[in-house]
Amino acid sequence: MRLLALAGAVLFSGALHAQGIDCAKAKDPKACESRVAKAKEAHSKALKACEGKAEGERRECIRREMCAQARDPKACEQQFSKGKAAVAKASKACDTKQGEERAACMRREICAQAKDPKQCEVHAKEVQTRREKIREACKDKQADERRACIRAEREKLKS
Repeated sequence: MRLLALAGAVLFSGALHAQGIDCAKAKDPKACESRVAKAKEAHSKALKACEGKAEGERRECIRREMCAQARDPKACEQQFSKGKAAVAKASKACDTKQGEERAACMRREICAQAKDPKQCEVHAKEVQTRREKIREACKDKQADERRACIRAEREKLKS
């Protein structure tokens, strides 16, 4: 589960995690902000459309919804397929490792296949750091209280 979250964050950060993009550094900040806003809107629509579905079914539903809203749905589907293949390849390469060693191996293997491996590694480490902060803040809570804590911590880290 953790590895899929890491892989998703690394491979699809542009569309699914648009809030992490710093448009001030972009060549055209206004165009970047527009793309980020569109990605956030598409993601929230997909989440709403897929509410109440179980994990695997929900993931596929979100993929379908996101690709249906894309400029080029066929290219979007190919990108997701490429991501799945990257995760499968990394998983096969790292299947003898466990725990943190496996997570680091997965990150290296997935980022090695990215357009910009160094940027991918930096982003993946930032995501991992945020996840660890959230986990630490909510470690003593359980069930609904834990979920509420996780949501609140994510909001804090966004700002």
